[in-house]
Amino acid sequence: MSTNVAIDEGLLAKALEVGGEKTREATVNKALREFVAHREQRNLLELFGALDWDEDFDCKRERTRS
Repeated sequence: MSTNVAIDEGLLAKALEVGGEKTREATVNKALREFVAHREQRNLLELFGALDWDEDFDCKRERTRS
C-alpha cells in the first residue's frame, strides 16, 4: 500500500544507520513491526498480577487417566 507520510528525516537516517536495513521502506516496515511487538509485550506484562494464583493447586492431581 502506498501512503504519503511526513517523516522526520534525521530520525529516518538514524533508523537506517542502526537498523541495518538497505531501504527506507524496509526500515519503516521493521520499525512498525518492532513497535507492534513492543506494545504487545507491554500489554502482556500488564496481565501479571491480574490473575489469582492458587498456591495449593496441583496440576498432576487434576489429571485423570482413562
